[in-house]
Amino acid sequence: MLKEAKSLNQFYVIGVSYEKADVKTRGKFAFFDHLISSLVIESNLIGIQHLFVISTCNRTEIYFFAEEPDKMYEVYCKQVEGDVETFRQITFQKNGKDALEHLFRVSSGLESQILGDFEILGQIKIAFKKFKKAGSANAHLERFIDTAVRISKQIKNETSLSDGATSVSYAAVQYIIHQFQNFKNKKITLFGTGKIGRNTCENLVKQTHNDQITLINRTNEKAVKLSDKLQVNQVNYKFLDKILNDSDIFIVSTGSSKPVIFKEMISTTKPLLLVDLSIPANVDADVKELPNVTLVNVDELSQTINQTLEDRQSQIPKVETIIRLNMWEFEEWLESRKFVPAIEAFRERMEFLAEFEKRKLEKKEIEISEKSLSTSLIQKMTNQFASYVMDSPEEEAEKTINLFNEIFHLELKQERK
Repeated sequence: MLKEAKSLNQFYVIGVSYEKADVKTRGKFAFFDHLISSLVIESNLIGIQHLFVISTCNRTEIYFFAEEPDKMYEVYCKQVEGDVETFRQITFQKNGKDALEHLFRVSSGLESQILGDFEILGQIKIAFKKFKKAGSANAHLERFIDTAVRISKQIKNETSLSDGATSVSYAAVQYIIHQFQNFKNKKITLFGTGKIGRNTCENLVKQTHNDQITLINRTNEKAVKLSDKLQVNQVNYKFLDKILNDSDIFIVSTGSSKPVIFKEMISTTKPLLLVDLSIPANVDADVKELPNVTLVNVDELSQTINQTLEDRQSQIPKVETIIRLNMWEFEEWLESRKFVPAIEAFRERMEFLAEFEKRKLEKKEIEISEKSLSTSLIQKMTNQFASYVMDSPEEEAEKTINLFNEIFHLELKQERK
């Protein structure tokens, strides 16, 4: 159990992002939901009980409390089947206030590959909720996430950091618009209906006004539901190969741990643009061996959209000020938390005394009423106070009496001589 006074210093983040690792390398250490339970169990075995992992196309970060963080590298790599030494080389590690500030910067979009991309906040909330369900949350992590949400809302309301729809999904659509003059007439297929897939489809509908957009998904019902909502076409998953070869543009947002599109699946000789929005890559790199195929991944998309973000750069000082002010408020809250163990111990002691007196009355076969129990408890506490005062040196006894007087507003009476 972490002591309140030390808990912030024991808060760590280990992370890898687009800044130090390319798409292929990040993909080797991506985290998936089916690993949550086993990671929580393995972490508990090394004394790490409170943690969550955020894994997106741009970053994978492990937030946790620990007295010694080093073992987390091995535990995490064991889960994702990644090489520990490689992971150490490409990751950063922060702790205490630096780790907390990093969380706030990430959730606000400051650390996003596309500056100001607020999709990350929703991803953090979802990831934390899943780990909380697995029993790995604590009061501090709850407060960290709540504060991150509040800061992000404040930034969105008070700055223009997120003005304009610049996300990976938006970048994908912008790339298509700039690459094809006649994009309205192209056959566009979107494979995958997760959050990024849904956002991409909405952007396609709004920005291209193309009536040849088609959805396909492993779970057919999800594709049908989204196609009805956005008024686009939909085909059954069993026709994946056919729709792939019929398309001019094929966008992959499947979130699989392995590639789902391979060179062998492509038989068409006409130009085909493949846009892979997944980490790890869901389109096998061997498709680039085909002369008619162009493959674009999230890093390449982000580079194209970042050229239009000069206006957002001017908002960074405002955002950092908001984060700094919230950090100060948070530190005040943490300072108040250091007294929690003493307060809880006092309450537990009172509960113990109440139960003890109740059992004592039962043994004496005295009818237990609210009055008899309170009278017995009052006498017990008075006896303990009197015993401590009379057994202490006079100076210490005076301090104790003055303290109790200040807490309970005692009406002290002078003893008659």
